[in-house]
Amino acid sequence: MSEIPGYLVVEGPIGVGKTSLSRRLAESFGAELLLEKAEENPFLERFYRQPRDAAFPAQLYFLLQRAEQLRALRQTDMFRPRLVADFLFDKDRVFAELNLDADEMALYERVYSELALSIPRPDLVVYLQAPVEVLQARISKRGIGYEQGMDPGYLERLSEAYIRFFYHYDGAPLLIVNTSEINPVENDPEYELLLDRIQEIRSGRHYFNPSPFAL
Repeated sequence: MSEIPGYLVVEGPIGVGKTSLSRRLAESFGAELLLEKAEENPFLERFYRQPRDAAFPAQLYFLLQRAEQLRALRQTDMFRPRLVADFLFDKDRVFAELNLDADEMALYERVYSELALSIPRPDLVVYLQAPVEVLQARISKRGIGYEQGMDPGYLERLSEAYIRFFYHYDGAPLLIVNTSEINPVENDPEYELLLDRIQEIRSGRHYFNPSPFAL
């Protein structure tokens, strides 16, 4: 029996297509859309130019921004419609561990621990995976200026950090989607198959890795 998740999160590394898929899912489900507002972070472009100097303020800004967005949801929880978001609060630590030094990380953890207490849990997380060369191609295609000079080594480390994070993740039901050879954002048959799979999941860890030749 199919059931639409009340609070669905789409996650994955930079360039994997989580925002585009979130938009499409929100439309299909008639859900409210909650997007990460990266363009509002005044330190992000500086981070891409000078990672060491801007890592901590960029990370702290994102942490506070995400917490504010999600805490507002909890305050109106009884009245909100279905929700699709393109970020998971828990994954903020993925970037922190990758970008911050030991002293910065210790301070970050103190702030994170306080904020995490009031964050609602999703009903389902969809984790999109793709190899680095696919991520690079998608980043190039979408053409955001400050992303174009991204170090491939950083993207590789980020992808590996996501894999480690979701290997241990048990905060919500999880669907792991391999997008290396499929693109459910742009391919309608692949999208419909994923849509059906999402509505089947109630608990546990699941995988979505269809052959594009079988669709």
